[in-house]
Amino acid sequence: MTDPSRAVVPPPDVLVVGGGLAALRTVAALRDHGYDGPVRVLGAEGVAPYDRPPLSKHLLDRTSPAWLADDLGHDLHALADEVHLARPARGLEPRPGGGAVVRTDDGALTSSCVVLATGARAVTVPGWRAATLHTAADADALRAVLGGERRRLVVVGAGWIGAEVAGVSAAAGHDVTVVEARSAPLATALGEQVGGLTRPWYATAGVDLRTSAPVAGVAGTAVDLADGTRLAADVVLVAVGARPATGWLADVLPLRGGAVAVDESYRVLGATGPLTGLLAVGDVAVRRSARHGWVPGGHWDEALHGPDVLVRRLLGLPVDGPEATPYVFSTQLGHDLTMFGLPAVDDRTTLLGDPAAGGWTTLWSRGDVVTGALVVDRPRDVGAARRLFARDDLPRVALPGADLPDDLRTLLRTSPAT
Repeated sequence: MTDPSRAVVPPPDVLVVGGGLAALRTVAALRDHGYDGPVRVLGAEGVAPYDRPPLSKHLLDRTSPAWLADDLGHDLHALADEVHLARPARGLEPRPGGGAVVRTDDGALTSSCVVLATGARAVTVPGWRAATLHTAADADALRAVLGGERRRLVVVGAGWIGAEVAGVSAAAGHDVTVVEARSAPLATALGEQVGGLTRPWYATAGVDLRTSAPVAGVAGTAVDLADGTRLAADVVLVAVGARPATGWLADVLPLRGGAVAVDESYRVLGATGPLTGLLAVGDVAVRRSARHGWVPGGHWDEALHGPDVLVRRLLGLPVDGPEATPYVFSTQLGHDLTMFGLPAVDDRTTLLGDPAAGGWTTLWSRGDVVTGALVVDRPRDVGAARRLFARDDLPRVALPGADLPDDLRTLLRTSPAT
């Protein structure tokens, strides 16, 4: 809860830098909570805010972006006083008294309150000539190649995006090969043991998966593996992750793992504490959390719900309920995956159910503290897992080895209260 005794004076104006979900939700929250000062927005892509997850999940069956004005009912142009969707920020100069000056190609804007919401960018590899998938323009370019006759697609990276694109492309009749440097799909996100449980899905979907196969080079129509193998391709997609779009901030702010570090109120943290009038939210930020430690902004719920917390704290309004839980949803290779929490690589894993027989759930734990849950093809367990994390502290659940319950619902019924 916000301290009601602390007098908070709303900023005289707000400048939101970014044109995606987090930026739109920030502007909408300002207006929803009664802020009537000037609000300006700077975007970079030149198009209205849209939802990014459908770009890969529906690459070939949705030919236009999922506009957030339709999905969320927020009209950015109606909510903000000025909207410049094709005017990217190039530099930032924090002001000693608060706020900042934001430089663009055609001038500078000064604001007493700047919200950084520039999102992330797809990782690229110098010297590789290949496609990436992070923007609507990227999706259009991929569809132009994969929307017609049978093609050879090589995907570098068996992460969330790589698996999703491989699945929809194979289902459309294309020849798809996925190469992954790690020993299992989704190893970075889930660990090699849990990620390895998804390996059979590729063959079933008609995708040639090659793990422990680092790439030496990409030349547009061919991928050269480190072992000397050359894979011919009509199109190569490099899907090896995304990084916060902070290149324009690297010499100005102290970054943490490439992201802008913020506190629980989304205030940007400088060398000695929060910087007055400078905030960050969404993929560009990493948030300090009493529950999870440091939470990367690359979670859809963080961009959806974080702006409301930011605005409430900015305006001195109470914040009810627990903080948002890191959340990932993926439809890949004919399977639905839902993940909650933020497990560490050395956390213990507990498997509930039989992957060979159908749906299953993995819990990550540290002692008796549950740090994460992955639900695969068990729709009813998604709600149970969500409730497991709908509390102020991480859940504490008995995990008694051989006496494990056979599914998450039983686990929840026998869990001690927290």
